[in-house]
Amino acid sequence: MKKGWLLTILVSAALCAAAQPRLPKNYYWQKLDNGLEVVVIENHRVPLATIEIAVKNGAYTEGPEYSGLSHLFEHMFFKANKDYSDQEKFIRRTEELGAIWNGTTDVERVNYFFTFDKDSLNAGLRFMNAAMRFPIYRTEDMAKERPVVDGEFQRAESDPGFQLWIESQKRLWGEDFTRKNPIGEHNIINTATPEKMMIIKDKYYHPNNSLLVITGDVDHNQAFAMARSIWGDWPNSGFDPHEKYPVPEFKPLSRSDYFIKESSIAQTPYMLLHWQGPDYRHDSAGTIAADIFSTALGLNSSKWQQSLIDKGLAFGASINYSTNRFVGPIQVFLVPNPAKLKECYEEMMNQISHFADPDYITDEQLQTAKDVMRRNQIRASEKPSSLSMQLTYQWASTSFNYFTDYLPNLMKVTKADIAAYVKRYIVNKPFVAGLIINPEMNQKLAPATYFKN
Repeated sequence: MKKGWLLTILVSAALCAAAQPRLPKNYYWQKLDNGLEVVVIENHRVPLATIEIAVKNGAYTEGPEYSGLSHLFEHMFFKANKDYSDQEKFIRRTEELGAIWNGTTDVERVNYFFTFDKDSLNAGLRFMNAAMRFPIYRTEDMAKERPVVDGEFQRAESDPGFQLWIESQKRLWGEDFTRKNPIGEHNIINTATPEKMMIIKDKYYHPNNSLLVITGDVDHNQAFAMARSIWGDWPNSGFDPHEKYPVPEFKPLSRSDYFIKESSIAQTPYMLLHWQGPDYRHDSAGTIAADIFSTALGLNSSKWQQSLIDKGLAFGASINYSTNRFVGPIQVFLVPNPAKLKECYEEMMNQISHFADPDYITDEQLQTAKDVMRRNQIRASEKPSSLSMQLTYQWASTSFNYFTDYLPNLMKVTKADIAAYVKRYIVNKPFVAGLIINPEMNQKLAPATYFKN
C-alpha cells in the first residue's frame, strides 16, 4: 500500500510537471482548481503593476445575430457591478486606485487591463473581479453605450481604407464574415439588450475560458496567493465553450474575385488583395514563415519595394499576415500613383507571380529580416505594462509554447520555408482584389478594363 501510494504521488507530480507550459524567464504559471490560468510576469523596472483578464471570445464566436456584441460587452465591462452600482462610482474607484485602464476586442480575444501602483495589487484584483464576475447590465447604461460603440463604426466608415477592407472581408469569408469582423453591424449593435449581454457572459465568461495575467513589480508567490484568494471561488462552467459552441470552419475561396468600389472620399485610390493564409492549428510553421516574408518585403532593398516604390508606381506597398487559430488573412495593401494606376497594378501582379522564385529574397535580406524582428521583440519587451497583452494574444490564438519559442523558431526559417509558404497560400491561389476610387478618377482611368479576372 505504501509503495502504491508513493507511486500515485510520483505520477501526479509528473503529470503536473508535464502540464507546465514553457514560458520565458520571470514568467510564472499556475492553473487554479476552477480552471483559471494565472501568469505572473515579474518585471521590477518601475513600481507599477498591471492586471489583465483575457477571454477566448470575439468576432469568431459571433454569428450574424451577435455581430459586434463582444465589442459592446467589452464596453459594458466598465459600467455597474455588484460593488459599484453605477458607472460614476466605478470611475471614482479607478481614480482612487490611480488606474490607467482599457479593453480591446479582436477576432479571437477580448481583454481588459488596469495599471496602477504596485501597492494597489490586492485592491485592483478585487476591483477587476467584481467587474468580471458580477456585472449589472442596466437598460439605461446600454442605451448610453450603444451609440458610443456604433460611433466607432461610423468613424471607421469615414476612412476609404476601411470601406475597402469591409467589402474585401465580406468576399473573403462569405457567410462567415461576421466571425472576422470585431466591429459588428449597425442594426445588431443598436438593438442590443441586457439579455443578449447575459447570453455572451453565460457562454464564454468562465474561469476555464480565461487567463489572468499579473505583470510588474510584484512577487509571483504573493501574486498567486492573492489570485487564488480572490478568484478561486469563481465557478467552473462545467463545459468547454468552444466544444459546446464550435466555430465553423471557414470555407476556402474557390476562385479569385475582383471588385471596384466608388467613393467620393477616396481622394487617392487604394488597392487591397487578400488570401486565406495559414492558421495555428494546421500550419504553425507557416505562420512564422509568413511573418518573416512580410518583414523581408518591407525592406527598402526588396524587389517588392524597388519595383513599386522606387520606380514611382506606388506611394505605399505592404504585405501583412495576421496569426489566427482559425485561418489568418494575408493582405497586400497598395497606395498606387494615380497617374500610373494600370502600371502599378500590372507590376504588383508581376511581383506576386515571382514571390516563390529562389532568388526573390536574398540570403542577406533574410538575415536582415530576422535581425529586424529580433530587435522588434526586444523593443516590445521594454514596456512592462504591454507584456500581458502580448502573452494573452498568443494564449488565445496560438499557445504559451508558441509564444516562448517564437523568436528561436523565427531564426530557423529558411528560404525554402518561405517558398513553401508562398506556394501554398499565395502564388496561383484564389484571392480577393479590391480597388476604391472616386468617381472622377474611375471615369478617367477606367480601371475596370484591366482590374478584373
